[in-house]
Amino acid sequence: MSEIIELARRARVASYALAEASRATKDAALHAMAAALRANTDAIVAANAKDVAAARDAGTPESTVDRLALDPSRVDAMAAGLEQLAGLADPIGEVVRGYTLPNGLELRQVRVPFGVVGIIYEARPNVTADAAGICLKSGNAVLLRGSSSAAASNEAIIAVLRDAAESAGLPADVVQGVPTDRAAVKELMQARGLVDVLIPRGGAGLIQTVVSESSVPVIETGVGNCHVYIDAEADLDLGLEILLNSKTQRPSVCNAAESLLVHASVADEFLARALPALAEAGVTVHGDPKVVAISNNRPTTDAGAAVEGAGDVEGAGAVVGVGAVVGSVVEATEEDFGAEYNSLDLSAAVVDSLEDAVQHIRRYSSGHTDAIITRSQAAARRFTTAVDSAAVVVNASTRFTDGGEFGFGAEIGISTQKLHARGPMGLPEMTSTKYVVTGEGQIRT
Repeated sequence: MSEIIELARRARVASYALAEASRATKDAALHAMAAALRANTDAIVAANAKDVAAARDAGTPESTVDRLALDPSRVDAMAAGLEQLAGLADPIGEVVRGYTLPNGLELRQVRVPFGVVGIIYEARPNVTADAAGICLKSGNAVLLRGSSSAAASNEAIIAVLRDAAESAGLPADVVQGVPTDRAAVKELMQARGLVDVLIPRGGAGLIQTVVSESSVPVIETGVGNCHVYIDAEADLDLGLEILLNSKTQRPSVCNAAESLLVHASVADEFLARALPALAEAGVTVHGDPKVVAISNNRPTTDAGAAVEGAGDVEGAGAVVGVGAVVGSVVEATEEDFGAEYNSLDLSAAVVDSLEDAVQHIRRYSSGHTDAIITRSQAAARRFTTAVDSAAVVVNASTRFTDGGEFGFGAEIGISTQKLHARGPMGLPEMTSTKYVVTGEGQIRT
């Protein structure tokens, strides 16, 4: 028997005990896990330091290193997420619908666990605790396959979580780590019958590999090419604040804005303010010809004088903001408009109408989160109806598409597919249902 099959069999056995566990037992385990994470912060951070050092030695981009890194505050946030989960309602046993049929049969559709969930994810070791906690609360045993870049971090976290679960009376095997080698991952994707569902969480390449090669049912969590559209009737002050928060508050995450669209009627005024602000924040704008043209017309300092030495590079304009901070506007390629940068880069285009914005989003959006900034209720209604994404936002940052921000507690990921779950996946999305039929001797005629 291979190691993966053995892990899956142990998870299956553990899932039976977990499915019958009371809410009190599961919540006690979550609190024990949170306490254990805090008690072992130094060991977890030390293990993470090895991963971070190895990543930097390998030339890993700093945006990825940021996703990988842990410090005491991030470990505490992981623990707090588990405690928040303990305070949420238990989805197991919830009656989704129920009624009495004409023949007297009582019919109830109730939430039940999937059983065994496999999660394949990249870089971020905080996902290890989040995923383990959500799966435990929703009654699922979990097989966690993190990336090799976070191997030491994940091993330390999983060991802490397993001990804590066992101390609360649950089998340690409700949480297990999976080896990071490719052969093990392929075997996990073929463990149909032992693993009930796989959830990939990471870049487009990872997700497509799991979707294409897995015989286990997959719930896709999508990449985030999120748009902010500044409408003709936008409050431009509000629009600028929302754009900067969406792009720069944490650029390495999937709900950060990657694309800006501006209505032509406000493009000169808005971009004259937005380009310097983005430049000061260190953002490189990949603009269409109209954005580049606007940037070329505004190479000014605070005093309004031409910037000496900030001449155009080929196909680009230089924009100088407060304090003479230089940020570049470069010509966008076709690939730029479909990119999830996860960095301080932003594609930008000027559109002639709301309908053109919708068409642009339909072509390039990943279906994660797209936002409109407008004072027009009609424009907002049209946008929310026409844009088919997991989250459509009016006059707010794209950064709110998050399980914690939505009040779900820690999330397993953000699904961009349309079957079973869509958007931030909290506890209810980690369940299936079954029908409980109660009769008094009825027979079918």
